[in-house]
Amino acid sequence: MLSKFKRKKNTQQLAQMPKLSQSVDHIKTLYCPAVFRTTLLQMIAQATQHIYMAVLYLENDKAGHDVLSALYQAKKKRPELDICVLVDWHRAQRGRIGVMAEHNNADWYYEMAKKNPEVFLPVYGIPVNTREALGVMHLKGIMIDDTVIYSGASINNVYLHQGSKYRYDRYQLIKNAKLALLMINYLKIHILSSNAVQPLNSKTRHKICDMKYHVQRLRFSLRQANYSVTENLCYASQDELSVTPLVGLGKKNMLNKTIEYLISSTQKQLSICTPYFNLPSSIKRHITSLLKEGKTVKIIVGDKTANDFYTLPDQPFKMISILPYLYEINLTRFLKRMQPYLDKGNLIVRLWKHEAHSFHIKGIWIDDEWQLLTGSNLNLRAWHFDLENALLIRDPKQELRHQRFKELKCIQKHTKVIQNYLELDSIQQYPLKVRTLIRRLCRIHIDRLINRVL
Repeated sequence: MLSKFKRKKNTQQLAQMPKLSQSVDHIKTLYCPAVFRTTLLQMIAQATQHIYMAVLYLENDKAGHDVLSALYQAKKKRPELDICVLVDWHRAQRGRIGVMAEHNNADWYYEMAKKNPEVFLPVYGIPVNTREALGVMHLKGIMIDDTVIYSGASINNVYLHQGSKYRYDRYQLIKNAKLALLMINYLKIHILSSNAVQPLNSKTRHKICDMKYHVQRLRFSLRQANYSVTENLCYASQDELSVTPLVGLGKKNMLNKTIEYLISSTQKQLSICTPYFNLPSSIKRHITSLLKEGKTVKIIVGDKTANDFYTLPDQPFKMISILPYLYEINLTRFLKRMQPYLDKGNLIVRLWKHEAHSFHIKGIWIDDEWQLLTGSNLNLRAWHFDLENALLIRDPKQELRHQRFKELKCIQKHTKVIQNYLELDSIQQYPLKVRTLIRRLCRIHIDRLINRVL
């Protein structure tokens, strides 16, 4: 349990963080992926200054084609428009996990560049590490002129609800010229200036083994880098709506520390959303401390069937298909320990499930005053290996009350409350192939390694 001194110190750390003043009229929450898709395409078409898009991947499918084609059309319409797309280096050069593909996304980027030879529109691959399992570029943010579109979604059919299925995420539009400039400058200064960063839409692409030295230098520099929120950008006062951009790579980065400050400073209620229940031990300890003090903790997590790696029992089984079951085992073990708090009602756990759709929502809400928009899955991989960012919003006067309430209501719509850990499936109820593999992995503790890197 945290001491009063430690909690007070963490609260002071939050109060002392530099914050940009934000008008409530210039924050807009979108509540479904289809609206996010149409809004994104409209804003690309209307851009007049710049478009910087940082996503994990831009997929070669209908939604991806629409977005990349819209970027090319915007550049043709306004040649002076500064457009730049940043995706993860490794993810762009392979297909989906468990799916064989003759051509990858990088090949498609090159084909699009060949079809538009008169247009310079770079798609950069960002190698955060030499191996994908040891770190990816997981930054989020689409900066269009003075607006930051912040969502954990990547660009493909499912994230943008282009077909019959959707992957549910959060979508915020924040109009703030200083914030947009800060986030663009970070990309320019700390990423695009590196020799490890190469365009993927070119005829020749370097191999990662040839760039090992530059990749290691980039990773080292990113561990030290932060958004440059300086005094000349006009700090917000303690009693006004504000936003703070955060970024981090490695266990002890500023983003991870801020998440711990946030959780530990909870006075009444903490709400957390994560698609995969694989919380770092430090977060679990803070949650336990809050529960011991009688505070309310709400957790919304995706059901195993709402995981993007889940496969139906009658479909071909792939090794990656075991992940949703491992996450459910993590949740079961956690709830078994926390059962007394479930019984008391100060721990409320909701499981999200909606037909064949998937759940990808991440975020933290504290006492109706703080909320964290982030692409981080709040899991061990995000905590240690991936380059993550977030936007921390402070709302001391509760000016965003209506939007916050509506967003949480939408998120909770397809959830059920778990009253007892026994409501979750046990290993004995899993399909035979899953059951057999889990027991083998647990016997040699490989499940712990998988939890750390996936």
